[in-house]
Amino acid sequence: MTAITQPSGDTLVARASLAFSAFQSGDRSAFDTLVEMATPLLWHTVRAQGVSSVAAEDILQTVWLNLLRSSASVRDPQTIVKWLLTAARREGWRVAKTEQVTRVRTAGTEDDLSRIPVSSDAQPEAVTLRNRRQQQLWSHVQRLSPKCRELLRVIAFADHPDYGSIAESLGMPVGSIGPTRGRCLAKLRDQLARDPAWEA
Repeated sequence: MTAITQPSGDTLVARASLAFSAFQSGDRSAFDTLVEMATPLLWHTVRAQGVSSVAAEDILQTVWLNLLRSSASVRDPQTIVKWLLTAARREGWRVAKTEQVTRVRTAGTEDDLSRIPVSSDAQPEAVTLRNRRQQQLWSHVQRLSPKCRELLRVIAFADHPDYGSIAESLGMPVGSIGPTRGRCLAKLRDQLARDPAWEA
């Protein structure tokens, strides 16, 4: 089987491309590697559409099954993250529309936080503090505009995010991703600076 190397500091796009290329070459285990590395990003992309965690699980399963069925049609492995993001967002839209979701989009719930990797050697006290901190952070993210919430959720779970793929997934001009991200983070920093619980 083809060995999959994941150099330190490499981007998700590059690692996902490598895994998908190995899968197309016959390494079935590479698909599991791809699922493991891309699911956190896809999860938050789908949840940003306003669907429940239960619906999000079903959507992700649909996206991965669709990729298995149509993997041969993806000619360039470098586009696999863009393909996944687009598929996840469209399926999220479809389900949200079908279910006529009217509730406020949620962020920072336990099922979302469980998608954030935790070091296996982390002490229980450290994990508890981290979870509390994450809950505070996501409660502030929830107060931002819908555009900011969606953008930050997606970018937060992509190491060295590929703005081209994210821009296409979110339907935004690629040149606006960086400035919009900067404005959203500035608003978030301002909110956190005014929160005594965060400072504590």
